[in-house]
Amino acid sequence: MSKSNLETKLWSIADELRGNMDGSEFKNYMLGPIFYKYLSEKEENYLNQELESDGITFKEAYKDDEYKEDLEEESIEQLGYFIQPKALFSTIIEKAKTNEFILDDLAESFNEISNSSMGKKSQDDFENLFEDVDLDNSKLGNTPDERNKLISKILLRINEIDFQLDKDEEDILGDAYEYLISMFASNAGKKAGEFYTPQEVSKILAKIVTLNKTKIKSAYDPTCGSGSLLLRISKEADVSNFYGQELNQTTYNLARMNMLLHGVKYDKFDIKQGDTLENPKHEGEFEAVVANPPFSAKWAADKKFMDDPRFSAYGKLPPKSKADYAFVEHMIYHLSENGTLAVVLPHGVLFRGAAEEKIRTYLIKEKNYLDAVIGLPANIFYGTSIPTVILVFKKCRQQDDNILFIDASNDYEKVKKQNKLRPQDIDKIIDTYANRKEIDKYSHKATLDEIKENDYNLNIPRYVDTFEEEEPIDLDEVCEELKKIKQQEEQVDKEIKKYCEELGIQLPIF
Repeated sequence: MSKSNLETKLWSIADELRGNMDGSEFKNYMLGPIFYKYLSEKEENYLNQELESDGITFKEAYKDDEYKEDLEEESIEQLGYFIQPKALFSTIIEKAKTNEFILDDLAESFNEISNSSMGKKSQDDFENLFEDVDLDNSKLGNTPDERNKLISKILLRINEIDFQLDKDEEDILGDAYEYLISMFASNAGKKAGEFYTPQEVSKILAKIVTLNKTKIKSAYDPTCGSGSLLLRISKEADVSNFYGQELNQTTYNLARMNMLLHGVKYDKFDIKQGDTLENPKHEGEFEAVVANPPFSAKWAADKKFMDDPRFSAYGKLPPKSKADYAFVEHMIYHLSENGTLAVVLPHGVLFRGAAEEKIRTYLIKEKNYLDAVIGLPANIFYGTSIPTVILVFKKCRQQDDNILFIDASNDYEKVKKQNKLRPQDIDKIIDTYANRKEIDKYSHKATLDEIKENDYNLNIPRYVDTFEEEEPIDLDEVCEELKKIKQQEEQVDKEIKKYCEELGIQLPIF
């Protein structure tokens, strides 16, 4: 099955079964079971291959006590988890086909996957992975039997799809899974931006941080959502290790599933749950840093942060009402000397005053870290119509390096209610950035002196002139046209007067 066919099939199931809950809730009952089927088939395929020389299948071998322990150890070591045959997706499906009650067995299977990793290296990647699949949710049905009927229907429909994992094409399923996440995001309203960055924006960020590189030692996203941005980097370069942190518990679970479904082995990613600013879970520096933080979110801005090495050098803390620069400072702290940071932020970061102005000035004047400012179109993010900007930072810039400004705000197509960047729009941004081109009414290389003259205000129109001159007006021609109109009016008045006299009607006075 092709990727597009798989996407269409999966979305048709979701569309048919959503019922009484919105996309942000229902996604758990689609994405969770898909992931469960994936884990089950991946383990069964792997262990069947390992047992091929013994002429026995996993299900047969597990009945023999001599095999049991070795099979569990092998699966946990290589895959990070273990599911015994009675808890496999294929076993549950056989019960669903005969209309048996499966909810208890399904809950047990989910728990077994999580519990099998306890105390192992993979514990952080599998612990509580299915906790958002609430099988007792009354929105699935008022009675256990009603809920069982709906869940069984979902599993049976998913079972109709061949994931073709034996063909080693995990990315087809992974990309289809991410397609589902994006579709749920577009249907979820204002909360959607919390867990999904549009692929077009992800692509720009990924291409920027991997420019002229084929290998990336470490990629980091401090507000990783569903992990789409991190995974996008791996499409542009070979990434050794992924690191991310996500505040929302449900989205954190989604990110771990997304990593595994894209074939990223459990020991190659480290996704943590928690508040990145208040309780950062990662140490060290990273080569590629990307983020789409929540726009102008509130944060503590407590005085204790003035002793935190992430924030102490700037003299002032970002305001409580806007954490945008707090995220920037956090990411710069974790950026390696040879690395690149690309972050999406609201336009206000370019020109807001007070503490933010001081931080902006420090980053440019004292550190010279800012490499580029890229203005994006409005209304390209789910749940907000505000225009956004990509800021690119590097620590290895020379003192006389310019700052590239790109105004890409007018290059897009309208798709339903959203604006969307087209492939040619993305290519133009990347080509302009990579070659630091100056294009009339599109981009400009500003010297540090220019930035200083503008008091470190980065508002894009100050640097990229997009003013379109109107055609000059020929006043003689306008006067001639007015004369003609006047003559026509006089002729019409004569005609009206003539008809009124013939009809014996008094001419109206205006």
